[in-house]
Amino acid sequence: MSAGYAFVVADILHVGILRYLEISKSLCDFLIVGVLTDEAAASYKRKPVIPFDERVDMIRALRCVDMVVRQNVRDPGDTIKELVDNGWNINLLTHGDDWPEIPGSDYIKSVGGRVIRTPYYLRQSTTEILEKIRGEP
Repeated sequence: MSAGYAFVVADILHVGILRYLEISKSLCDFLIVGVLTDEAAASYKRKPVIPFDERVDMIRALRCVDMVVRQNVRDPGDTIKELVDNGWNINLLTHGDDWPEIPGSDYIKSVGGRVIRTPYYLRQSTTEILEKIRGEP
């Protein structure tokens, strides 16, 4: 069985996140999703609006997600390593193609895995949703 790893903040669940996770699931037998803690998200963008536990619950409820784990830092390398050390055969890391470098790539490649960039959904993002709510252009 092949396991894949995807990671999200999932502050406001929208179709772009859903499509990313559905594509990720289509590439493996078992999809593990790391949800970034508030601190991990705030290390490179704003602090999430939705509390961590609620974000975990939303991602866990998606039928394309088999397991959810806590991701304490932006780079999922340590989280994936811990899963591999616990017997998981993680051989895939996915992320949207909007990031030039995918954190965790070095580690997943070091264990014989591969990195796949999924198409970034250009029609909607959490930032755009928040700007609409605030009435910003």
